[in-house]
Amino acid sequence: MAHILLDGQSLDLQQLVAAARSGQEVEITAAALGRVERASAFVEDLVRRRAVVYGVTTGFGKFSETVISPEASAELQVNLIRSHAAAVGPPLPEDVTRAVMLLRANALARGLSGIRVETLRLLVSMLNRRVHPVIPSQGSLGASGDLGPLAHMALVMIGEGRARFGESVLSGAEALSKAGLRPVQLAAKEGLALINGTQVMTALGALALCDSDIILRTADVAAAMTMEALRGIPAAYDSRIHAARAHRGQAQVAANLRRLLAGSSLTTRPGEVRVQDAYALRCVPQVHGACRDAWEYARGVLEVEMNAATDNPLVFADDQEILSGGNFHGEPVALALDFLAIALADLGNIGERRVERLVNPLLSGLPPFLTSRGGLNSGYMLVQYTAASLASENKVLASPASVDSIPSSAGQEDHVSMGTLAARKLAAVVENVLQIVAIELLCACQAVEFVGPDGLAPATAGVYALIREEVPPLSVDRPPSPDIAKVAALIKSGAIVRVADEVCRG
Repeated sequence: MAHILLDGQSLDLQQLVAAARSGQEVEITAAALGRVERASAFVEDLVRRRAVVYGVTTGFGKFSETVISPEASAELQVNLIRSHAAAVGPPLPEDVTRAVMLLRANALARGLSGIRVETLRLLVSMLNRRVHPVIPSQGSLGASGDLGPLAHMALVMIGEGRARFGESVLSGAEALSKAGLRPVQLAAKEGLALINGTQVMTALGALALCDSDIILRTADVAAAMTMEALRGIPAAYDSRIHAARAHRGQAQVAANLRRLLAGSSLTTRPGEVRVQDAYALRCVPQVHGACRDAWEYARGVLEVEMNAATDNPLVFADDQEILSGGNFHGEPVALALDFLAIALADLGNIGERRVERLVNPLLSGLPPFLTSRGGLNSGYMLVQYTAASLASENKVLASPASVDSIPSSAGQEDHVSMGTLAARKLAAVVENVLQIVAIELLCACQAVEFVGPDGLAPATAGVYALIREEVPPLSVDRPPSPDIAKVAALIKSGAIVRVADEVCRG
C-alpha cells in the first residue's frame, strides 16, 4: 500500500481508518517538513533572545507568570510531560492509539507548533514500526486539549512510560530500542506541542463515526424486513410525502426503503390489514433520516478537526509572531459527538420498539415471542429484554458531556469541554446500537418464517438468505447470544448492506 502523506491539511476518514486498523504507513510531505523547520528555527531564536513566551520560557497554566531561563527550557518540557501523565483507567484500544498518533503527527505537520523535524519523525516512526504507547483512557477535561492521555504518548518518545511492541508491554526505552529507534531529547516548546491538542477525543470520535455509518445503513435494512414481517404499509414512504418536508436524510431513507422493499408481496396497501402503521414503522424515514443528518454534521466537524492546529501558543514563523489562543478547547468536537450519541441512541430506541412489535402477539398477529411451541419454549422473549436494556443504557450514555464543566488549574482553565468523555460515551452507544440492530434482524428473520420467506423483496430475501447461512430458524429454544453475535459480525463486516445493495443494483 502507498504511504499516507501527511501535510496537516488533507487527512481524511478513510486514511485514518487505514492507518489505525490496517497498519498503513505514513510519511510527512516535504512541504510540511519545510514549514516545521521554519517554525522550529523561530522558536530557537525566541529562546536565544530570552523572549517571554507562554510555554516556551514560562511555566504552564497557573504558572504562566513564572519565567524560566533558556538553560532550563529542556528540563521544563520534560517535567511537563512527566507531571501531566496523570491519566487512569483502561488503556485505549490499539486502533484508537494509532489514530491518536496519526492525528497528532498530522497536526504537527501544519508547521504551527514549533516542534523539530526529528521529534515529529520519531512519532511517525513509532506509528510505522508499531510502537504503541499505553495510553490510559480517563483523565482528560477536553480543554487545554487531551493533556493527560497525550502526555502518556509523549512519555514513550522520551524513553519513559510504557508501550506495546509485538505481544509485549515494555518500558518506553525498551520498546523504542527493539523497534530500532532512540528517545528524543526535547527542546523548547516541544513537550507542550506534543500534548496540547484534541487528538484523543477526535480519534475516538472519528472511529466511532466510521463504525456507526454501517450501522445506520443496516438499520434501514432491518426496518424494511420488519415492515414485511408485520405486513406494513410502504405508502408512508412515498416520495411526495418526504419532498413536502425536504429534510435531506429523511428523503434519503424513504428512497432507500422504497428500493429495499421493491418487489415485496408481504407489504400491504392502506386498509388491507390496517389503515396506517404505528410510528416505529411509519416514521422510519423521519427518525432514521434525522439520525443520518446528525451523522453528516458530526462528520463535517471531525473532518475539520482532523486537520486543525490545536496547540497553544501557535507559531506563525512567516509572520515572525507567536500567539496564545484557545484552539485546544474541545467544544466543537464535544458538541458534535454528544449530538451523534443522542441520534444513535434514538436509532436504538426505535429499533427496540420494532423488536417489541415483532415479539408481542398483541401487536404482530404472530405467535408469541416468535415460537410455535410457546410455553414449553420461550422463543425470543429475552432478546427483547436485551434490546430494552441496551436502549435504556443508551439513554444514560446520551446525556451530554459538553454541558458539564469543572474549573481546573486554580481557575485559570475555568471552562472545559469534556469532549473526551463525550467520545468515550459515543463509542459505547455505537456498540449498543449495533447489538440492537442485530437483534431486530434476528427477530425479523424469525418472524418471516411465519409469513413466508418467498414473499420477501429481492433485497431483503438476499439478506434473509445470508443470515440463515449463519443462524438457522428457531424451532426449539437455544441460547440467543451466539446468534446475536453472528448477526452483529455480519453487520460490522458490511456484508448485510453489500448483499442488499448488490441485489438492488441487480
